[in-house]
Amino acid sequence: MSLFESITQTEPTKKMTMDEPVESLFSTTASKLVGKPINRVDGSLKVSGQAHYSAEIHLDNKAYGVLVGATIAKGQVENIDSSSLDGIPNIIKVVTDPKHFLRNSQQGGLKKAPKQGATEIFYHGQPIAVVIAETFEAATEGAKALKVTYKDETEQAALDFTKELSNAHAVDEKKGSDKNYVQGDPEQGLADAEVTLDRFYHTPSQNSSAMEPHATLAHWEDDKLVLYTANQMLASCKQQVMDALDLNKDQVQLIAHYVGGGFGSKLGIAPESIAAAIASKELGRPVLITMTRPQVMEATVRRSNTRQRITIGCDKDGVIDTLIHDTVSSNLPDEAFFEPTALSTHYLYRGKNRRVNYELVDMNQVLSGSMRAPGEAVGMIAVECAMDELASQLELDPIELRRRNEPEKDPSKDIPFSTRQLIACMEQGAEQFGWSQRNAKPASQLEGDWWIGTGMAAAARGNQLQSSEARATLQVDKSKALGVKAVIETDMTDIGTGSYTVFSQVAADLLGLPIDHIEMKLGDSALPPASGSGGSWGAASAGSSVYLACEQLREMLAEKVGLYPDTIQLDNGQIKQIGKHDLTAVETAKENCQAFADTTIDKISETTGVSFSENVLEKQSASEKYDFESKESYTLADVVAGYDEQKVSAKGQIKPGKNGKKYRQSSFGANFAEVAVHKVTGEIRVKRMTGAFAAGRILNHKTATSQCYGGMVFGIGSALMEEVIHDKRDGRLCNHDLAEYHVPVNADVPQLDVILVEENDPYTNPMHIKGIGETAIAGAAAAIANAIYNAVGVRVYDFPITLDKLLYEMPE
Repeated sequence: MSLFESITQTEPTKKMTMDEPVESLFSTTASKLVGKPINRVDGSLKVSGQAHYSAEIHLDNKAYGVLVGATIAKGQVENIDSSSLDGIPNIIKVVTDPKHFLRNSQQGGLKKAPKQGATEIFYHGQPIAVVIAETFEAATEGAKALKVTYKDETEQAALDFTKELSNAHAVDEKKGSDKNYVQGDPEQGLADAEVTLDRFYHTPSQNSSAMEPHATLAHWEDDKLVLYTANQMLASCKQQVMDALDLNKDQVQLIAHYVGGGFGSKLGIAPESIAAAIASKELGRPVLITMTRPQVMEATVRRSNTRQRITIGCDKDGVIDTLIHDTVSSNLPDEAFFEPTALSTHYLYRGKNRRVNYELVDMNQVLSGSMRAPGEAVGMIAVECAMDELASQLELDPIELRRRNEPEKDPSKDIPFSTRQLIACMEQGAEQFGWSQRNAKPASQLEGDWWIGTGMAAAARGNQLQSSEARATLQVDKSKALGVKAVIETDMTDIGTGSYTVFSQVAADLLGLPIDHIEMKLGDSALPPASGSGGSWGAASAGSSVYLACEQLREMLAEKVGLYPDTIQLDNGQIKQIGKHDLTAVETAKENCQAFADTTIDKISETTGVSFSENVLEKQSASEKYDFESKESYTLADVVAGYDEQKVSAKGQIKPGKNGKKYRQSSFGANFAEVAVHKVTGEIRVKRMTGAFAAGRILNHKTATSQCYGGMVFGIGSALMEEVIHDKRDGRLCNHDLAEYHVPVNADVPQLDVILVEENDPYTNPMHIKGIGETAIAGAAAAIANAIYNAVGVRVYDFPITLDKLLYEMPE
């Protein structure tokens, strides 16, 4: 520890801002766990019921709350009649707070609370009160029985997207994830193009449908609020709670050790969290509110429906000159989020004339926000279906069309790609799928009663890095076989993606320990703040902070044993020396000064007879205890035992830098699908899918493959079944449960093959990894839609593709 650190009592911290490409230590570590398909370290806890989710936490004297949602789409609450519950046993209280209740959930990453207020109604299902009871059953009965009177203004509500299109307005680009953009002269480019394609695509609202519903257990410790909650990003969610209830940072703690899926719906706080906090404060006891499935769908967040126009102008060889992507999406009044459908359109294909334009329609429907791969998931449906239609129009193979439009640089920003493996993904995916054997002519392959077709689509998802911190501690632990363990701490969450596992692999490799010697502490806002789980940046951001904290420990250990950071090797609980360090000019000067000082001290000692080793230099340099010329290695546990309290800690901190602006960073991939369409009923079955994806270094092949499986399954849902339906008369959500909101189940999902294309990207982060969880969904639905066209010769522009949209155009 430096003198400054000892005075200020700050932890040694390894900081990195990604301004230049960096080397990765993974190429030199003795341990090679990173990349291996090891099982989840928390898997046994989950399958045995020992991994406790928010609604499963037990606190003494816990009460239960059930939210009450508005039954009108627009208007005012005039009266809530608590006396209507007088005859129901075990009811404790009806709690409402017209000022502090949340109108809707908050977007991810924001520091401010979402819109608040329970008096003015903006959408059907908006939470206005919570019934508290001794049992969940009593609270449920009370919530259903509570009488509420309204000033009903539903007739003035905006409930029909098509009718409201004339009221579409400009978006607030400063608060969005993308910006409007014009390059060259798109209209003139179209006029001059030899071949043009101009199509409108419609995608519906969707719901994340995470397995775990939103739930919060709130209790107060004096004036400190503790929330056991289901959130993806604890650091920003904590700030949102602070703002909503006017609390300071020491008064709020969020705990989410395990989160049962999120897909964007839990990026920000939801209405149940603040309602539980208010109720707990009023009652002076813990309160648990678990949203029902209908409430999750009615009152948290949806993916916006969209109307997208894709216009392409190219020459007769298919080389694109002009590309236009215009989008209208929807949200609640006064909300800034808009679906950034064209995020990948900016750089996916060449074209000197380009336009991206966004507009927003205000609707009296539940908040729209981020859902898995916001932007690309639905934006690439439109782009990739248009590319397939253009290929058909040009009589080109769809892969060849994409190859001809491969840009050398980002065509919108004129900056290089850090890496770009789209062609490699298409080629490897095509080979494994058997693309060369496809029948290119639509409606030409009938097997029994089923038309067979194949299709493909590109995938792209921008790579991002967020600021993150972590702490790593090595401490003596005699219960471990090697006598030492590492404790990793960060408020990063695991939403089922494998954070506990991949971070353990990172720490194990860098610290030279077996995986069972790593203790991972996640999901507590009292720990160092991380990026949280979202945007496919979690592993790269939080993982890099873990990496840097471990690297700092390596450097501290090296100094303690007299080695350099590049000559220390941690191997199965042993410290070894590897290689030879080439001294820098500064290090050479420092060693010369030290040698001169040592000689001077010796001469003074001889002259004066004073032993400086006893008086001035009471402490012998710790490094003199370790001689790697006479001894091959030293036990890590013994070295750690030499620190105060037999442990040593360090922090890591990563921040985005110039690399993100100087280079276009993205994961790429390609999805291939084969479908069967029944010749009489129009029923669609996906027979098989292959996906090839490049996302930098892979931390765990098993968890990464599982993430790709999930993205491809999402694509099946987007293509064939998922659709939130609002009643255009009263704003009621018609299919607000998993019985009516259809998601793919086992019978809908065929054999999925995933190829992880090798890639190394030193511009992204010190681990050289990229996001992969959302890449696989991009283009997956388009591949299925294109396969349907190949099977029956019918193009569908209104998703999902249900059999009624095929029946009247089926081939004879």
